[in-house]
Parts: sequence; C-alpha cells; structure tokens
Amino acid sequence: MRENTISTNPSINCVGLSFAWPDGTSVLAGLDWAVGPGRTGLIGVNGCGKSTLLKLVAGELAPGGGSVHVSGEVGYLPQDLVLDTRARVDDVLGIGGVRAALHAIEAGDGSPEHFEVVGDDWDVEERAVGLLDQLGLGRLGLDRTVGEVSGGESVLLRLAALLLARPGVLLLDEPTNNLDRDARKRLHEAVSAYPGALVVVSHDRELLARVDRIADLRDGEIRTYGGNLDDYEAAVAAEQEAAERMVRAAEADVRRQQRELIEARTKLARRERHGRKAAAEKREPKIVMNGRKRAAQESAGKHRIMHEQRLEEAKEKLAEAAGNVREDDEIRVDLPRTEVPARKRVLTLTDVELRFGARVGDLQVHGPERLALTGRNGAGKTTLLRTLVGRIPPESGRVEVHVPVRYLPQRLDVLDDSLSIVDNVARLAPQADNNHIRAQLARFLFAGARADQVVRTLSGGERFRATLAALLLAEPAPQLLVLDEPTNNLDMASVRQLTAALESYRGALLVVSHDLPFLQDLGITRWLQLDGELEPVDPDEL
Repeated sequence: MRENTISTNPSINCVGLSFAWPDGTSVLAGLDWAVGPGRTGLIGVNGCGKSTLLKLVAGELAPGGGSVHVSGEVGYLPQDLVLDTRARVDDVLGIGGVRAALHAIEAGDGSPEHFEVVGDDWDVEERAVGLLDQLGLGRLGLDRTVGEVSGGESVLLRLAALLLARPGVLLLDEPTNNLDRDARKRLHEAVSAYPGALVVVSHDRELLARVDRIADLRDGEIRTYGGNLDDYEAAVAAEQEAAERMVRAAEADVRRQQRELIEARTKLARRERHGRKAAAEKREPKIVMNGRKRAAQESAGKHRIMHEQRLEEAKEKLAEAAGNVREDDEIRVDLPRTEVPARKRVLTLTDVELRFGARVGDLQVHGPERLALTGRNGAGKTTLLRTLVGRIPPESGRVEVHVPVRYLPQRLDVLDDSLSIVDNVARLAPQADNNHIRAQLARFLFAGARADQVVRTLSGGERFRATLAALLLAEPAPQLLVLDEPTNNLDMASVRQLTAALESYRGALLVVSHDLPFLQDLGITRWLQLDGELEPVDPDEL
C-alpha cells in the first residue's frame, strides 16, 4: 500500500515494507524506514535494493507487503533515463500546456479554461528559462525539440522538470552518472539548495559530502548516521574498531573457557583414577567408598556442565561480536595478464572526423598506454569510442585497431536480457566449459544459482558486473580495454576493487570518465579532451 498527502513537512515512512520479483527473489523483507526534511544519501552494496526502494516510494513498483506513506508530492529521477527525442523541451519540462494557455491569453483569448490551466504559474516561462540557464541547458530553448541530447543533458533536463514542479519529496537515483564536471557542479548546487525531503542514491563522494545524513541499506535493514559521507565513514570506522576489539576479547574468552573445560575433565579423570586405586586397596569400607564416589561424580559432572555452558556462552558472544564486523563482498577481477610490448602498435587513427562534426585527426597508441578521454556532455566522447571499436564508421579518415579489443559501453547493452548470466558468458567464450565459466563468475559475486539469474532482473550494479565478466572472459582476451564511464553503477567498494584490477592490467587502456579521483588512481599516462577537436589537456585544468 502506498499513500500520498500534501504537506508542508514532507516525509517518507515505510513500515514492514516487502518486495520480491515475480521469480520469487526477495529484495526487501519487513523494512522500516522514516525520512524527514533535509538531504539523505542512501548507500549500500550493489544489488541490496536501493533503486527498488526508490521505485517503491515513487509508486513505480507496488510493495508485496507493508506500506509506504509519503507526505508531499514526489519527484523521481530514475537511474536509466531515456527521453523521446521528438518531444519539445517545454513538454519534457511539463509546462507545454501552461505556455500554450499563457500565449493564448496574451493574444487576447480570455477563455476561462486558459486561466484555469495557468493557475498561479504566470512566471513559469521565466522560471523555466532561468532554471535551464542555471543547469547549463540555456542553449536548448523552450520551443526546440529535444533532439540528440547526450545522456548527461537528458538527466539535467529531467531534473529541471522536477525542480519546476517543486515536489516536497525528491528522489534521485545515481544522478551524476554521465555528467561532465561542469554539469556535476550544477547538480551539486541544485541538491544543496533543495528545500524539501531529498533522497539520493549515489557513489559520488562530492555529492554525498553535501547531504545531512547517510542511510546505509545493509542486510535488509537501514541504519541512519548523522552527517555526510566523511562523518559516516568515521563513525563506521570507530564501530568496526570497537567490534574487532570485542571479537578479540570474545576469542580470548573462548580459549580460556576451553582451557578450563580441559582442566575440569583432567581433574575428573584424576579423581576417578584415585577412586579406583582406593577401591582396589580397600582402605575404607565399601559403603563409604561408594558414597564418596557418587558425591565426586555428581560434583565433577556439575563442574563439567558449568564449564561446557560457559564455553557455549563464550562461543555465542564470539559469534555475535563477529556478526558486527563488516565483511562486504567485493568483485575479484582477474584481468587477462596479456602484456603489450612498449613499441607494439595498439591503435592508429588517421585524419579521422566523427559523425556530428567532431574532429579527432591523428592518434597513435603504443604498448600499455593509459589514456583518459574527457570533455563536456555532447562533445562526442561515446561516438569516438563506438567508432574505435567498429560500432559506427567514421565520417572520414581511417581507424585501425591492431590488437584484440573489448568495449564496455555506457548503456551496458552488451548482454542478451532474455538469457542467464552464465549463458551470456558462454556465448562470448564458446570454448570454455561450464565449470570454468561458473568458477570465474563467482569472482564477480555470481556464485551458484546467482549465475543463473536472467539478465533483465539484475540491478544496475549487477548488470555492470555481469557485463564486465562477459567481456573479460570472452575469447580472445583483450589487449585493449575501452571503457565508457565504468564507475557509473558501482558501489564504492566495487570502484576500489575495479581500480585495483585496472592498476595491474598490462594491456592498453582507454577510459572515458568524469570521475577524477578514479582516473587519477589508474596511473593515466595521457590525458585527452574532446571539444570540437581532440587535444591533450593538463589534468590540473579539469
């Protein structure tokens, strides 16, 4: 059940919330969560249910149990957003009808229905134009069709529509994916200025530095920490240090109880030997000896039971303490160890011009070079990558790839949605046996039955892992990796793991990303910027 009410104090209240996919896979079970005004960063490992939770709050999905009560209108920005390129900008912004009524009134048509449509929105055009300028979309204009806007511009345009509607509750799912540096800054500022109840799912550290609280979705429960991401990490580090101390103390107690139990059993054995010896020597009357034997056995039995109980209690405390120590699963990416000699040609571009006018000119890549490609949204970075790997032809010039190449696209459309993960990998590696594929998929956290999941049921982060697995396990192994915004759908733990894997990769690497910390950690050897032309750039200027 989901309820919406109008309120000046916007909030979200989930009680006993449950949801499972049609195949029976449980995502949430009995979740309780309350959110009030302010900015909340919702984090958690990939596949834990963050996007599903936002869809339940937004009314995009119906809960299987429990309830969602929302006080205030809801605005929702999904992770995967596709706009109708034939639509007009004002229609995407949701103000097409109001503008038409305004223009009719201005032309002298005083029909009551026009005034009813306008309501109090007499300044809607000014607000819309100002908001587009604020978000760097002023060039679009209200009367134009959306056309071929980039993925980042689509996100900003949808955000503009939400901000114009002034919802009390705003839900953002990975909003900085695909945004260039300038666009990210504008979105960060919009988030900072938002006056209602905002919940944002993100791995963008700069964005999460601007929230008022962090909600950590873990093992089907949400725990809320006051402050931003840095405050959260400090609090978790302190918790983990205390939890690890408790584990060490509990381990010491278990060892002590084990020693005492052994000592108690040793004493009992000694008493039994002493009793048998005394009986053999008949130093006391039989009735007295039997009484002492029964008393000794009862005392020893009680003593042994006491120590066994203490040992079990110590083990339970150890298990409880160990349960408080986080052990996040992380992908273990073993990239092909295919070293490319320094002088070996990897990629050659000769007098290349791309579709939509961007000029690349000449480019040569040798050996294990690491290239970062940056530039504003819409400059043609994805078009360049698609041209390099043969997805689309260049407008003019010649592209030559001299080594096996694998391409991870931004939209993750490599896999067949109707097939399982293991079947998708088998398509790209027909020589590999099923056991080998499953063993390798376990390194990407798809162990056992999880490898049999149908791709269309995967979360954004799970789809990324499955796509990466399929590409890297394909045959032949890649000597050139081409990655388009690879960190978009990863949790922070997986970003660290991917970074470590790419650091050890011996082939050539070409990465498009607006995530500067990620690029800096990769040991980039050449920085390029595409803005009309492809030119070298100083990373300090980005």
